Amino acid sequence: DEDSGEVKIVYTSDTKISNAGTFTLNKEDHTVGNLFRVQLLRDPSVRFAGYMIPHPLIHRIELRIQTSSSTVSPVEVLSSAIEDLNNETDHLISQTTDAIEQWRKENDQGVMGQF
Repeated sequence: DEDSGEVKIVYTSDTKISNAGTFTLNKEDHTVGNLFRVQLLRDPSVRFAGYMIPHPLIHRIELRIQTSSSTVSPVEVLSSAIEDLNNETDHLISQTTDAIEQWRKENDQGVMGQF
């Protein structure tokens, strides 16, 4: 919680592998973990992406990322994945809004028009 000084995300680089690290995301669960994992695995520069929840009563995920080369960092690929997810969400919202507007135009009679 930002009010109590808790940081939302912390990055810890791997000490044995130069192009790997772990992101700890506080107050998140399988929804965000799996969303990030799937999006990261779409990136050809990601060798490994996985997450774990340390304990069911601890609301935190640990997202581990390893890239294919040392020229691309885990921070860069996660940032790119977040941006891609943001773009996909914006596209989904606009498509849904357009479909609702189209449906309303086609069905403009309203509830009273059915009687």
